[in-house]
Amino acid sequence: MRDYIQHLTDNIAQIFVGKESSVRLVIVALLSGGHILLEDVPGVGKTLLAKALARSINGKFQRIQCTPDLLPSDVTGTSVWNQRDQIFDFVPGPIFANIFLADEINRATPRTQSALLEVMEEQQVTVDGETRVVGKPFFVIATQNPVEYQGTFPLPEAQMDRFAISLSLGYPTAEEELQMLQRQGTNLEDLQPSISPKDLLELQKQVLEVKVATPLQQYILNLVRASREDEDVTLGISPRGAVALQRATQALAFLEGRDYAIPDDVKFLAPYVLSHRLMTTGGRKERMIIDRLLQSVPVET
Repeated sequence: MRDYIQHLTDNIAQIFVGKESSVRLVIVALLSGGHILLEDVPGVGKTLLAKALARSINGKFQRIQCTPDLLPSDVTGTSVWNQRDQIFDFVPGPIFANIFLADEINRATPRTQSALLEVMEEQQVTVDGETRVVGKPFFVIATQNPVEYQGTFPLPEAQMDRFAISLSLGYPTAEEELQMLQRQGTNLEDLQPSISPKDLLELQKQVLEVKVATPLQQYILNLVRASREDEDVTLGISPRGAVALQRATQALAFLEGRDYAIPDDVKFLAPYVLSHRLMTTGGRKERMIIDRLLQSVPVET
């Protein structure tokens, strides 16, 4: 089954040039059963990466362009009166998909953003008092432009905490940008699937079987608890963050071909899994605080 991972990576690379480490982190989030937030300036390929992943998985893909006038029902769906049968019929929203892309999520109002809270955690939607389960696998990819503030609404802490990983793609290298220009004839529509949703569910099950030794779990807990006591932090890492870090660690170990996790997995992933969950004082950089915790908290032996 691990061969499927390489097929998936190679497939995405046909469309999305470079940024292999970013692609791996997206796959880590996918395999861990979490969701991912892509933050960067416009034009670096956030949406393209999301679409390439969706086509490679061959699941049902839905995308919404978030705007201030977007309503919660535009995401979750709504009940429409059926004149013939004299009943209300539920019309599912785009959230009923395997891969759901919320483009520029911070342009949606807090009311609409909150429509994602339940489904991102429990994989279900409650509309008109009735709860409906979304399909499996279910993966949310959200993008936002962190340098543009006009007409945007910052994601609340509860929303940020539901993303397993947050990362910035950054600008491509000169060589990668040249490849982009040379590949202008390559069409996203021509990209063929490399795995099926059923294969993905099996991979997610195998990831959960990766061993995380008790000392390594204690190391994860020590990092999380240290964040709550840091003088520059007003809101530390939640228990959900600890679970997300362990699952991401298992997924990374699986990608590396191991059936056990190691401390280096935790150290590599901690900035991507934990930084966006922190609230700091005095404009402190979250990434710097996580780096400081990694240096000060000893690894359990």
